[in-house]
Amino acid sequence: MKPFYLLLSLMAFSVIGFAQQGTISGTIVDGDEPLYGVSVGIDGTLKGAVTDLDGKYSITVDPGTYKVVASYVGYSTQTRQVTVAAGGTATADFNLAGGVLIDEVVVTGTRASNRTNLESAVPVDVINVSELASKAPQVSINQLLSQTAPSFSSNTQTISDGTDHIDPASLRGLGPDQVLVLVNGKRRHTTSLVNVNGTFGRGNVGTDLNAIPASAIEKIEILRDGAAAQYGTDAIAGVINVKLREDVNQLALSLTTGANFSDGIGPFGGETKSADGEVINLGMNYGLPLGTEGGFINFSGEFNYRGKTSRMQEFSGQIFNAYNGIERVAAADGADISNLTLEQVQTYAQDVSYLDGGTLQALNDLTDISGLAGVLDFDATTQELGARNQERSDYNMLVGQSEVRGGNFFANMELPVGDNAELYSFAGVGYRRGCSGCFYRLPSQNRTTTSIYADGTVPKINSNIIDRSFGVGLRGMVGDWNADFSTVYGYNEFLYNITDTHNATLGSSSPTEFDAGGHSFSQSTSNFDLSQYFDGAAGKGINVAFGGEYRLENYNVTAGSEQSYGNYDQNGNLVTPATPDELLVLDYFGRNRPSGAQCFAGFLPTNAVDANRSSAALYLDTEFDLSEAFLLGGAVRFENYSDFGSTFNYKLTGRYKVSDNFAIRAGTSSGFRAPSLHQIHFSRTSTIFNLVDGVSVPQEVGIFANTSRAAKLLGIPELKEETSQSVSFGFTAKVPAASLRFTIDAYQVGIDDRVILTGQFGPGDDAELQSIFNQAGATQAAFFANAINTTSQGIDIVIAHSASLGTGGKTLRSDLAATISKTTWDQEDGINASDLLREKGLVDTYFDQTSRIYLEQAVPRVKVTLGNTLTLNKLTVYLRNTYFGETTEATNADIFDADLNQTDKSIDPYNAGKVITDLSLGYEVANNLNFTFGANNLLDVYPDEADPSFQSDGRFVYSRRSPQFSFGGRFLFARVAFTLK
Repeated sequence: MKPFYLLLSLMAFSVIGFAQQGTISGTIVDGDEPLYGVSVGIDGTLKGAVTDLDGKYSITVDPGTYKVVASYVGYSTQTRQVTVAAGGTATADFNLAGGVLIDEVVVTGTRASNRTNLESAVPVDVINVSELASKAPQVSINQLLSQTAPSFSSNTQTISDGTDHIDPASLRGLGPDQVLVLVNGKRRHTTSLVNVNGTFGRGNVGTDLNAIPASAIEKIEILRDGAAAQYGTDAIAGVINVKLREDVNQLALSLTTGANFSDGIGPFGGETKSADGEVINLGMNYGLPLGTEGGFINFSGEFNYRGKTSRMQEFSGQIFNAYNGIERVAAADGADISNLTLEQVQTYAQDVSYLDGGTLQALNDLTDISGLAGVLDFDATTQELGARNQERSDYNMLVGQSEVRGGNFFANMELPVGDNAELYSFAGVGYRRGCSGCFYRLPSQNRTTTSIYADGTVPKINSNIIDRSFGVGLRGMVGDWNADFSTVYGYNEFLYNITDTHNATLGSSSPTEFDAGGHSFSQSTSNFDLSQYFDGAAGKGINVAFGGEYRLENYNVTAGSEQSYGNYDQNGNLVTPATPDELLVLDYFGRNRPSGAQCFAGFLPTNAVDANRSSAALYLDTEFDLSEAFLLGGAVRFENYSDFGSTFNYKLTGRYKVSDNFAIRAGTSSGFRAPSLHQIHFSRTSTIFNLVDGVSVPQEVGIFANTSRAAKLLGIPELKEETSQSVSFGFTAKVPAASLRFTIDAYQVGIDDRVILTGQFGPGDDAELQSIFNQAGATQAAFFANAINTTSQGIDIVIAHSASLGTGGKTLRSDLAATISKTTWDQEDGINASDLLREKGLVDTYFDQTSRIYLEQAVPRVKVTLGNTLTLNKLTVYLRNTYFGETTEATNADIFDADLNQTDKSIDPYNAGKVITDLSLGYEVANNLNFTFGANNLLDVYPDEADPSFQSDGRFVYSRRSPQFSFGGRFLFARVAFTLK
């Protein structure tokens, strides 16, 4: 009941007095042009207004002296002090001169209301998304940030199950689950998807930024510093805060369309194409004022479609064996090829033209059909392609971005409820349907039932992703304290429907579409925060903030239909440990048929889980202005989890202004990341293709829960929280005469007990393990484990320049941002393996070579972006060059020794750095109508082709495990934007 009484108290403080009031009014311009939509507020209160089409505003206040603050994206914030008499009017006009560098006020990483990004003690980037989205070729938030913020990494994945539809993202090369995402300063939920295939972020759970439409976002603040003491779990690498738009009396529509027009399309697809990867994005934003005191409600909607791409070259591996030729002849004769007798095989073999006399004689000498493999198991691809009038490229699969379509809707609202309180809320709902391809199930493989798919099949994973969020809160003044009480709820659901597939153990009677089940994750977070800035003399003062948080989480896995996962015997019954071997379903060569839907077997009933946990936290956050020059900050946080205990963390920061234009800053902190419920409880079996001698070999790999019996038998320790120690040091500088500013920050983040997905264990000679593997339909097993300690080091550089080129809005803005980073496994600390793992000699499997490369070298360690925006009256030219540094192919191949040094110098595992150029031209046709044309990857640059050892018979021309940037080639786009005020 305490939160209820708190709400009543806040409402009580919002009662409006009956004293005669006065008015503050004015006009805000840029030179001679009125500015519409400028936020005007009264410092220390929640009263405010927004300028109208003439740049005018008006605010009703009690008599007194006030500081009036005017802020507008792209302009420096200005303040005026006025005194208002009872019944009188005070004027506060502003001229927000454009074309100058600004120090944006930030709220991320600080609970003081008066810090700018250059005055903060830790680095914070401010990205104007509403402006960037109008110029850049990208339409999704992940790709916008990836091409703009060097510390941010995200790439579209391929042939990686659900990860094809949700792009993993990270800061400073750390894991996707080591960055915290906020919306309007409130914690956002993660997805329900855990990345378990061969991608960056393997074993991690991230936040789906693409579920937030770009049309709903005003700006994004990226805190590049550990902040677990301030915000709790996940904030080891930093914090991304998404600030939603607050515009009113304005309808903004934007339509973007484009496609890949690349020289690489034809040769790789095996056919001539003019374009692929078509994109359509329609965005809308509209806001309404609520009341007369600056309240608003803003709506945003977005529909998007992304077409698939394919960059696979002609498949060079085996497609057919000789038995497939006999099937072809038999099918043409009307025979049931699902159940050919030995006599039928011998008869139809006579009409297979490429079978020589020796083969036919050996076939006729057989007395049992089980001997077919010894005679017909040879590569007959060339002959069969000719007989079927086909080409190798007919057996290409979809190597590229998946097809995705969906829509998102967001709303953002604030409503003053008096002079000193306001009700706020934001909400979002989104739906996304993705379709991605799998490895080709070839006719010669035991996993293909040729009576259903005579030429094999490319199974499709169809995802249905639902994302919902809602937040509501009340903030106001309780005495002299700023109080904020809020509750935020988020839900993500991921369901799988598998098509163009079959369950090979069901033979010809198998369906070709399956409900494979899915997973969901929900999170509810309630916060109560109090803060106050105590003014002192001569620039001294202290900001004190404290509060608490309570969070509930639920993770749920739902089993698929029985046929989606079932392993059936010859009688159509589910296989059990008691099923005799002679009843198992075999192919024509006597090989066991794999169970479940090909590509993505459904979740088993034993995979189903409904897990909950809660956490409670208390924090204290202070910032001391010891003088106008010296700022010292400190924060502590205690948090208790219901499933693994308590953690205590701290943060210390400092900033010293050597002069008005130069400051040094530093920080140190401890941090933690609680293992996600997904990592603790997730389990399933899927087909993983491992590279063996350059060929992708399928393995049925079970991801077993860390709490499972299999984990105990192998000696996998129980999961616990990751802990971290971070230090940073840097400086900020401005050269006002040259309109130049820059920041340089170095950092080191040490993480102990880092959670990774282990290598793949076999059952060995353990009978109980073998039985567990059999029940899960797995030949190998992997687990989530706190296997290692890592250290990440780097330096971030940001340089910005802005200049006015004369009257009429002619400006040039240039931004250079670079990051140089390195993450390494702390080999001196060894591998955090149990005694049982060491006794079994399984330490190198516990943390294998592939996991090591994913951590250390699978994403660019160097990234540099130079963006230039030239505005010439109605024409805007945007030019951006981004350098993506070298990566290393993530593989367990034996060309590496234990220290990641290459042993076979004839194989090249490295992808050299490349520069991607974006160019767009925008023109304001009328006051409310803009057209923009341009290109991403204007020069059609591709990554280096992978070494043939990693191409898997031509499937992967470019690395799918360690991509630097999209290998879609040149993307051309056009955008029309209409604004009605």
